[in-house]
Amino acid sequence: RKKAQGLMPVRLSDYHVHSEFSGDSTQDMEEIIQRAISLGLQEIALTDHLEYDIEGMTDRWVLKVDKYVKRVLELKEKYKKEIDVKLGVEVGVQTHTREYLEGVVSSYPFDFVICSQHAINRSELYFGNFFLDKTQHEAYEYYYKELYDIIKVYKNYSVLGHLDLVKRYGNYGKVLDDKPFDDIIEAILKQAIYDGKGIEVNTSCYRYNLPDLTPSRHILNMYKDLGGEIITTGSDSHNPAQIAYNFDYIYSYLQSIGFKYVC
Repeated sequence: RKKAQGLMPVRLSDYHVHSEFSGDSTQDMEEIIQRAISLGLQEIALTDHLEYDIEGMTDRWVLKVDKYVKRVLELKEKYKKEIDVKLGVEVGVQTHTREYLEGVVSSYPFDFVICSQHAINRSELYFGNFFLDKTQHEAYEYYYKELYDIIKVYKNYSVLGHLDLVKRYGNYGKVLDDKPFDDIIEAILKQAIYDGKGIEVNTSCYRYNLPDLTPSRHILNMYKDLGGEIITTGSDSHNPAQIAYNFDYIYSYLQSIGFKYVC
C-alpha cells in the first residue's frame, strides 16, 4: 500500500481524471498533465473508462488498453521530474462482466483502479432506462444491492468510485435521504474496509448540482465511524478546468470529521 500524506500540509493529488481515451472526453492527455503541473499538483492518476457489454455501447467507448497504457507510461517518463503520473483506470463493473474486466485489469501494471457501477443489467444509468419501471426508492435500493453483490466477489480495485452515483440520474427532481438505505450502504462500506479497499470523494457533485458531496457527508461519516481510513480525492474531470476542483474545501472537511490523511 502506498504511504499516505498528512492533510495539513497536503500533497495535492487528483486521482480521478479522464482523457481522450474515455468515450465521454476529448481532452488531450498531455494537456491534462500540463494543467495539473500548473496547479501545483504533485500526483495525478489518469483513470479512463474501461466498460464492457452495455446496451448501445459504441466503439468509441471501447478502451484501447494497449494504446492507453503505452501513452500514460510515455508521459509518466516525460514529466517524472515535475509530477508523479499514475497509471489508473476506472472499471465500470456489472455483475455479469466482472470476470472479463478483472482479467483485463490483471493483464496490465495499473497503479490505481477505481471500481464504479455505471450500468446495471446492460442499461447505462445515464440514459435513464434503468429508472423507467422503478420508484425512486426501488432504483436506489437496486443500485446499492447490485454494488454490494459486485464487491463481495470483485477484489481487483483500489477504491469505490462515486459510491452514491445513482443520485445523479433518474430525473426525480430531488435526492432521497441516505438513511432508508443505511443497512446496505453500511454493508458495502464494511466489505470495502474488510478487503483493505477505500472510497473516493468525487467533486463532480458540483457539476451535477447535487445537494451534497459525492458520496454524501452522511456516508463519509459512516465510513469514518466504521474504521475506514483509505480515502482519495478525485475531480472526475473531463476537461482541464475541472482538475482538483474545490479540493481545498474537501481536504478541510475530511479533516473536520477526523481523517488524518488522504491516500
